Amino acid sequence: MTSRRDARRAALDILYQADMMQRDPRVVLAEWADSGRPVPDFTREIVEGTADALPELDEVLERLAEGWTVERMASVDRSVLRVACFEVLHRPDVPVAAAIDEAVDAAKELSTDDSGRFVNGVLGHLARERAGAPEQS
Repeated sequence: MTSRRDARRAALDILYQADMMQRDPRVVLAEWADSGRPVPDFTREIVEGTADALPELDEVLERLAEGWTVERMASVDRSVLRVACFEVLHRPDVPVAAAIDEAVDAAKELSTDDSGRFVNGVLGHLARERAGAPEQS
């Protein structure tokens, strides 16, 4: 049995590969499965859900990442943010704090410490917005 953390990391790998190669994430997912690489159900759900919601997710990220466009973000950061944003907005079974913690950890591990702070800031903004809390300046 694969942990959700491992399944999420596999989804990040697939989404990052699709982003770098400018390919549909569903095609990359199918290639992984066809090559015999393990694709846990949770990985499949994240990749397919993120791919289906991509225009919405990118619009939300554009709005929340003040001074940044999605295209300007590092590909790893963009992939991490898309997954976490998908989980916060579309996966009520994933606690918001868990989605944010996993995203920040992934950004720090796969990108930079600055990326971890950036991801935390964007997702914190999303969490406050979803909770209906007033924004702090």
